[in-house]
Amino acid sequence: MGILERRQRQKTEVKTSILQAAWQLVLEEGWQALSIRKIADAIEYSVPVIYSHFENKDAILQEFTREGFQLLTEEVIRHRDSQPEASQQLEAIATGYWNFAFANKEYYQLMFGLGIPPCEQVNQVAEMKQFSDVLIAVIQEAIRGSKQPEVDAFLKFHTYWSILHGLVSIQMIDRNATGNPWSQLVLQDAIGGFIKALNG
Repeated sequence: MGILERRQRQKTEVKTSILQAAWQLVLEEGWQALSIRKIADAIEYSVPVIYSHFENKDAILQEFTREGFQLLTEEVIRHRDSQPEASQQLEAIATGYWNFAFANKEYYQLMFGLGIPPCEQVNQVAEMKQFSDVLIAVIQEAIRGSKQPEVDAFLKFHTYWSILHGLVSIQMIDRNATGNPWSQLVLQDAIGGFIKALNG
């Protein structure tokens, strides 16, 4: 192995260590407690070493945000592909989205800490765009098969995502809500109403 390859491998290993330490801190103390100093202490490196891999704490958070959207997209695609029709796919995606949010609260809270990301941010981050593209494609397919083919798919995408995010956010406030079957019924009722309106 050459010197350049060895250096690149070491750089990758340190970056991985930084992210692993950051994630462990998040699990133990929450996102608000995360700091460059704590990460450096956890992996026994100096603060400048952390900054040589990540410009600042936001760059580390962005890395986790990308990872979270990638995992969410994989979950959504898996649920979408379990159903043949677009309307059924919308129901399945909602379930997948819901399950992801509560199985990965740390990711979800970071991904949506300030609400649904603006379009500019979605378009700049490949993982976010892939997620939104999956949802938009299913909604477009549902509209094509509806009695209202002139409906604005982009508007319906935002409505659909807002329903999902809003319901998840409400439930996350109540620590006991995730085990409550009532919350799942609310999700099914909301998505059912959305699909009915979409079909015309």
